[in-house]
Amino acid sequence: MLRLWSAISCLLLASAAASASSQSFENSAIVRTIDLGGSLVHVTTTFAVKALKEAAGVYTITLPEDEIFNTSWLEVKVKGKQQPLTVTYSGAPAGSKSHNLDVSLEKPLEAGATINLVLETVQTHTTRPWPQQAAQDEDQSLKYETSLFVLSPYNTSVQRTKLKSSSPRIIFYTEPENVQAFTLENPVTKSGSTVTYGPYSNVPPSANQAFLDKYQQRVVLHYSYDYPVLEVLKLRRAAEISHWGANLNIQDDIVLHNAGPRLNGHFSRLQHQTQSFYGRGAPHVLPLFTVQLPPGIRNTYYLDQIGNVSTSHLRVAPSVSRGLKNTQNSVLELKPRYPIMGGWNYTYTLGWDAPLGDSGSYDPNTGKYIVSIPVMTEIPGAVVNDAEISIILPEGATDVDYVAPFPALSNEISTHVTYLDTIGRPMVIFKYKNLTNKHAKPIYVSYRVPISAHLRKPMAVATVLLVLFTFAMVARRVDLTIYKTPTKKM
Repeated sequence: MLRLWSAISCLLLASAAASASSQSFENSAIVRTIDLGGSLVHVTTTFAVKALKEAAGVYTITLPEDEIFNTSWLEVKVKGKQQPLTVTYSGAPAGSKSHNLDVSLEKPLEAGATINLVLETVQTHTTRPWPQQAAQDEDQSLKYETSLFVLSPYNTSVQRTKLKSSSPRIIFYTEPENVQAFTLENPVTKSGSTVTYGPYSNVPPSANQAFLDKYQQRVVLHYSYDYPVLEVLKLRRAAEISHWGANLNIQDDIVLHNAGPRLNGHFSRLQHQTQSFYGRGAPHVLPLFTVQLPPGIRNTYYLDQIGNVSTSHLRVAPSVSRGLKNTQNSVLELKPRYPIMGGWNYTYTLGWDAPLGDSGSYDPNTGKYIVSIPVMTEIPGAVVNDAEISIILPEGATDVDYVAPFPALSNEISTHVTYLDTIGRPMVIFKYKNLTNKHAKPIYVSYRVPISAHLRKPMAVATVLLVLFTFAMVARRVDLTIYKTPTKKM
């Protein structure tokens, strides 16, 4: 991936430098808010922008190299609006380990006009447990590292960075150095669970190597975290569409990993039961978790490598196909066969059936069926490292097309053969990495199924039964006796 970014940077270096040096804007203020979590860190950066030239329509955002490689989801909006703006990668500034993103505004700004842009990103694998090992009854703490200054190719009047933890128990945070040129006050302050760096005033364009060498520095926050740090190492989702049963079956094969501090010593079931009884369970232990499933599901199954796991509880919401105005999801509480300690894995399978009418429809104008398949079922706070989503269409489906909510690493159409199939079923496969809660969106698949395809399965069944019946009739008339008993003459 580094080679890919380097190649793009070389191709677009000239245009990136021209964009950064145009100075069509200045930043009245930049406020970055970092919500610290476990596997996921949500970052919201607000740019108060002022146009310096007429018809300024493209604003450039600069991200450090380490940050852009750890960012799994990125979106830019105008503050107060829901529609995201178009963002394109425009290369790297000359001699700088950073990358530029060009944001196309809805309409160019006049000189002196202002606008507030909101950059939202989700970072993955940016926290690490510290210490790296913990006993069964010890607390859990994580470390997070980021850059002190928000980079920008424009002058910035004032900027600040807020790091928010879910707990006020902040163990350590970095004191910045060499920032007297930007503030005469305390360069960092702590209030409750929030650590604020800044405000820093009159920051010059920082997307250049001279500024990075002189002022940019890393800051570290060491904080307590009271929830398990979860990662899904592998997700294999198979969604099978059946027109004969008007059914959508979804099955997830999941390898769940606790990325918190590794267990120091041996696991004690007695100690775990005692802690659970008194409500003092260790934060790095996962005893159970809850997932949101579609309404109206049925035939739900939950099993692991040993077999069926009965320690689960499902609350099913009514199906939307019944004409009800339902906005609720079904809730499934999953309790693994054993508590998942830090560094441990848990492999399980979760599947269910749902009415096809809840997620599919037929367009009589085009003669095509349209079905929406969710990319993933979110496990709260977890990142999906590696995902493969397979959508199995009815046998005989043709003219297959799809619309994904975001680009996949790869996608292909192959054939899946199962029982009572003759030519097999078309299967669309998508592969992703580092999925977050922001990626829990549907893939739309459209296809045609001719009448002959609907008749293929009953014809196949009828043919098999006819062959068996014919074979049975012939077999009854074949005499396979080796020796016949002679009949007595009277």
